[in-house]
Amino acid sequence: MKLQQLRYVWEIANHDLNVSATAESLYTSQPGISKQVRMLEDELGVQIFARNGKRLTHMTAAGEVIVEMARDVLYDVENIRRAAEEYSNERRGNLAIATTHTQARYALPPVIEAFRAEYPEVALHMNQGTPEQIARLAETGEAEFAIATEGLEHFNNLIMMPCYRWTRTVVVPNDHPLASKPSITLQDVADQPLVTYVFGFTGHSRLDEAFLAAGYEPNIVFTATDTDVIKTYVRLGLGIGIIATMAYDPEQDNDLTAIDASHLFRPSVTYIGCRKGTFMRRFMLDFVSLFAGHLTDELVRAALATSNRTRREALFKDVELPVR
Repeated sequence: MKLQQLRYVWEIANHDLNVSATAESLYTSQPGISKQVRMLEDELGVQIFARNGKRLTHMTAAGEVIVEMARDVLYDVENIRRAAEEYSNERRGNLAIATTHTQARYALPPVIEAFRAEYPEVALHMNQGTPEQIARLAETGEAEFAIATEGLEHFNNLIMMPCYRWTRTVVVPNDHPLASKPSITLQDVADQPLVTYVFGFTGHSRLDEAFLAAGYEPNIVFTATDTDVIKTYVRLGLGIGIIATMAYDPEQDNDLTAIDASHLFRPSVTYIGCRKGTFMRRFMLDFVSLFAGHLTDELVRAALATSNRTRREALFKDVELPVR
């Protein structure tokens, strides 16, 4: 059994059993991958993938177990590499982050700037996606950290730590009737066509929760994953926008009026997480601390060492989260 063979079966599973796409992603040949997988199956005495001719159709029951174990082996190998790099050159390496557009555009720039000043030899990689995509990237080791607000049901295999609370703002063109109101009600918002985040993104569930509790049905006419896109369509007159407060820039968005909506919708919490068993390099701990100052080395290590979710959540019970 070779490590390369385990990587091949894991990557095939990761590419929806498409051997051609797997070969392309690994910069190798399709026949070479197929041969190595067959050799592994012969050695183990079981089929990992069921076939119809040359096409893989599904994973066998044994294959599902083997692929999951292969993932764990590959992740342990990656941890060994990280540990070796930490002792050979603690200030050099790679750090991949998976997050949403709002975090990447508005929350992370000062963190990235400070991190780069401290660790100029660490290459940073940013991946943006849905909560499901973000979780998958962190689970497979393609990203060291996942940063997200919603869809936490996708993050069961990750250690998620609370970073900050954030509130919402309604944005309208400066000549909109709501712009002159000193305060708005939930009914004011429900009476308007709404432009906001896609369901499952950036606190959308908090909106649904507030409208449902008040007996209103929101008129959502346009959704997007990108806050800048939301503001663009507010400018076009499609409706009023509901965005994260931190995503409103008084200078760049001076053609829009920001109206506080923190009294209408409960704050959401943004989390940072990584896969269980991750070897935390010094620069990884420092990145977490830059993003959320209350997440000290000791607290992060305690969270990683706690397998029970309830006990892990208790670690953060008395932590006062900042509000953005």
